[in-house]
Amino acid sequence: MNETNAGGVRRRSVEVVVPVYNEAHVLADSVSRLHAHLEASFPFPFRITVADNSSTDGTWQVAVDLTHRLPHVHTVHLDAKGRGRALKHVWSRSTADVVAYMDVDLSTGLEAFLPLVAPLLSGHSDLSIGSRLHRQAAVRRGAKREFVSRSYNLLLRCALAARFSDAQCGFKAVRTDVFRALVPHVEDNAWFFDTELLVLAQRNRLRVHEVPVDWTDDPDNRVDIVRTAVDDLKGVGRMLGRTVTGRARVAALPRRTRTPQVPAARKTPDVLPARADTSSRPEHLEYAS
Repeated sequence: MNETNAGGVRRRSVEVVVPVYNEAHVLADSVSRLHAHLEASFPFPFRITVADNSSTDGTWQVAVDLTHRLPHVHTVHLDAKGRGRALKHVWSRSTADVVAYMDVDLSTGLEAFLPLVAPLLSGHSDLSIGSRLHRQAAVRRGAKREFVSRSYNLLLRCALAARFSDAQCGFKAVRTDVFRALVPHVEDNAWFFDTELLVLAQRNRLRVHEVPVDWTDDPDNRVDIVRTAVDDLKGVGRMLGRTVTGRARVAALPRRTRTPQVPAARKTPDVLPARADTSSRPEHLEYAS
């Protein structure tokens, strides 16, 4: 992007991905709330992309309808499941300076979004995560999920020397150039994707920023905890092996460049430019995985 603010400083942009699978019942309300929040209070150009992971209900049609109704919303369709797969696909093709994602249930308070991406837009940090385990976070969830979350992050600290506090919160952002350097080394396409990305970032001495969040458990959460836990344990073992053998090192990473960002007052919403390879396509796009 070549937009500048009143002071002549180039304005950076953000693409927010909402991965979904069979979420027709909540998608329209959640994306509308997110869109309204960003239009009202977010001082940078943005795009919201709904990434449909091969839903079998009416999710795709709801997503397409949103692109006709809301100016900053786009959607892509993949023919296979996996949150990591969706994020790899969209983030790798993004024209934004920073890419982010959040869960469709919007369990995390949206007021944390600007603090999440601001250190990346300014050049201060490389990745940014919302943390439900930060001492200043305000979390409402059941004892079972609290125990599982704390146990998993304790395992990461013991097995992989993780210094980040919450690997699983569905509220993260990364500089796009950093992600492109890391993604060839990220093997997982499902829930372990987040952990693998963070461990790789830490092993390569990238700066990870943490934001304490207000978080309310979604009673409709359909994650298979047992299966996810088994897959996560396999992923931890794989990452441990890569760390021991030195295969977690990434040869070429972009430098962190501090760039002052002064939000400009906007009379009309900013829109990210169309991606170069999709300029002749409609706003709702369908891709293979």
